[in-house]
Amino acid sequence: MAVQGATKKKKKTRLQEPRKYNVIMYNDDFTTMEFVVEVLEEIFHKTREEAETLMMAVHEGGKAIVGCYPFDIAATRVSAARSRAKEAGFPFKITLEEA
Repeated sequence: MAVQGATKKKKKTRLQEPRKYNVIMYNDDFTTMEFVVEVLEEIFHKTREEAETLMMAVHEGGKAIVGCYPFDIAATRVSAARSRAKEAGFPFKITLEEA
């Protein structure tokens, strides 16, 4: 029997942001700068200017974070970049790590 005037307790639902992962590109002596720029534009959806700036950061610093995404997106983009590099015959190295 329900008690008149009683209220039901509301459960609080907390939504959590998905964990983010950094995508890291590494410099090597064989992968062309133009290839890296193309990957950044076509797979990571960077503008030409952003792609060239990131490519130079990778070239000069040895590695650079080129994006921060939820795991599924980061893994998909890393996989696509690796596949494209393999097809082109480049020893391109790209990884992801938790941000």
